[in-house]
Amino acid sequence: MIKKIVNKIQNDNDRGARQGILEDLFFDFYRNRRQVYFMNFIRGIFFGFGTVLGGTVLVAIIIGVLGQFVDWFPVIGDFIKQIIDAIQRPR
Repeated sequence: MIKKIVNKIQNDNDRGARQGILEDLFFDFYRNRRQVYFMNFIRGIFFGFGTVLGGTVLVAIIIGVLGQFVDWFPVIGDFIKQIIDAIQRPR
């Protein structure tokens, strides 16, 4: 039981030391908090834009591939054809 407590204290000390080193490295590298917030904001904008763009391309590819199977599978083909017509219909 004492051995468990000693091991837990050592592990907590090691974890705390690692966390302290990482915080020191972070604060040494980014002294200006405004710069950190600005870079995270820009990164978030690009991440969101990339996600939307990637999702759009992925859906377009899936619909294109499914559109090739319209003639092969009549049951699924009618459903796929309705989806393609709904997308291509002018508003």
